[in-house]
Amino acid sequence: MKQSTREQYHTQEFARLSGVTVRALHHYDRVGLLRPKQRSSAGYRLYSDGDFARLEQIVVLKFLGLPLKQIKSLLAAENKLSEALLRQKSVLVAKRRQIDKAIQAISNAESSFQPNGEQDWRLLRTIIQEIEMQNSTDWTKKYYSPETQEKVEERKKLWSPQLQERVSREWAELIADVEGALGEDPAGPKAQALAARWRKLLEGFTGGDPEIQKGLNKMWLDHANWPEQPRRSFSIPQPVQDFIVKAMREGE
Repeated sequence: MKQSTREQYHTQEFARLSGVTVRALHHYDRVGLLRPKQRSSAGYRLYSDGDFARLEQIVVLKFLGLPLKQIKSLLAAENKLSEALLRQKSVLVAKRRQIDKAIQAISNAESSFQPNGEQDWRLLRTIIQEIEMQNSTDWTKKYYSPETQEKVEERKKLWSPQLQERVSREWAELIADVEGALGEDPAGPKAQALAARWRKLLEGFTGGDPEIQKGLNKMWLDHANWPEQPRRSFSIPQPVQDFIVKAMREGE
């Protein structure tokens, strides 16, 4: 981003010098992210040298993947900036690991190609699985602190497609069993046995770590804002959620 030493610039000149579009500057103004403090006699925006520094911050944070709404709040409260950058670093490091896995899967598939044109489709399927995993897990990271995210990543190393299949089956069976017991007393032995199974499955993911559990709780409270695919593939009926919460409270 080129910076000049003059004090005021019209929008087009400021856009040319800073390397962003006029449209982007207008948008930053509308959302209150970068609003020039002065106007010309004709009412046109006049940017100052100080606006270059502000714009550089916006461009860097936007490049790191932070949404504009969050950038605005971070620049208004700079004491939170280091925490947000640390969290975003954790997200990007995890994303890099997933990309490395996908690249390795592609390399394995390339080496399996035969001179007669036949391919090992199981390896090609691995590529899809790695990319799908990357796309399906990135969105969950915002619910955990950087330290807790590291714990989650460590626990992911214990996970496998076979374990995922078994756990998914156990969850489906448990949800069906709870649906069949909605008329039971939440404090009764049947409901308490279901609550115990529920806790056990949760601990399979959290490892009993209260910070991971805290992040998981935050994620579930935000269920309505999940991406479409995970929301569709793992949805617990509200009566089941209500019943199991009551059963857990009765068991405390």
